Amino acid sequence: MTPEPTPATAQEDPTAEPAPPACVMCFNASDPSGAGGMAGDVATIAAMGAHALPVVTSIVMRDTADTFDQHEIDADVVAEQARTILEDVTLSGWKVGFLGNADNVSAVAEILSDYTELPLVSYLPNLSWMEEDALQPYLDAFRELILPATEVLVGSHKTLQDFLLPEWDSERPPSARELAVAAGEHGTRYVLVTGVILAGKPSKQGTEQFIDNVLASPQGALTGEKFERFDASFMGAGDTLAAALAALLASGSELQAAVGEALSFLDQALDAGFRPGMGHIVPDRFFWALPPPEEGEEGEGGLPEPEPEDPRNKGVPRRVH
Repeated sequence: MTPEPTPATAQEDPTAEPAPPACVMCFNASDPSGAGGMAGDVATIAAMGAHALPVVTSIVMRDTADTFDQHEIDADVVAEQARTILEDVTLSGWKVGFLGNADNVSAVAEILSDYTELPLVSYLPNLSWMEEDALQPYLDAFRELILPATEVLVGSHKTLQDFLLPEWDSERPPSARELAVAAGEHGTRYVLVTGVILAGKPSKQGTEQFIDNVLASPQGALTGEKFERFDASFMGAGDTLAAALAALLASGSELQAAVGEALSFLDQALDAGFRPGMGHIVPDRFFWALPPPEEGEEGEGGLPEPEPEDPRNKGVPRRVH
């Protein structure tokens, strides 16, 4: 079938401005290390070709090794940041990270409720550094107010198990589907579980151990990717994955394809990771803008570059936190 020619009146105007990139509003903490938090969101979303609208929810005191404390931002200030820019800019998606406290969770949830048609990716980091009297109200509010609006909840297997199935007493860890069932009871459609430990497999070099990263719904696992586990520790990986997925969904990508692309992006960002201080390795979200390394040269993170015959041509998989 021959397509009909486009009428002259419908042709693109060469003088017209190009369409702007998809805009993603990020609610997250300020992280002075630049590894995660708001700095990680902005860098990742820019690298994915979208535009971040950053709303700071807390100022975290941390270095490249540990998180020590936070300075909370008033809930009214969080809401005012968001409302001001939402009156001006057309939004395409959301990314929720660390919100600071239960009051901020409530303020963010109220804003989200006005835009239920937009995809929301929520990331739950490891918050073991928080005092228990602040942590539990935060998690309760997140469970009650953020999960019902969330399309994809991203987190490590251990963090999501502790959050969604705190009474789990089986000797085996819960599957990604079981975590999705628990999240679904609160209204979340999907979970993207990272760091699922798989059984080791003997090889000539010793025992190879892999971790799985799985997108699941209450009906079962949908897609994912295995990473080989290395003794290298990264920070900012979870924020990077969630922000990349939010940018792709906001740009119109289909969910399973977006998850595959986000995991591939994370894999390459970790492969090019660097150690700016004395702590963990930080993802390089702009790995694609750097010149290729010389033959036999090691990557920035001190880990070997991919072999030339690697069919994926995207580096050695790394451990995701």
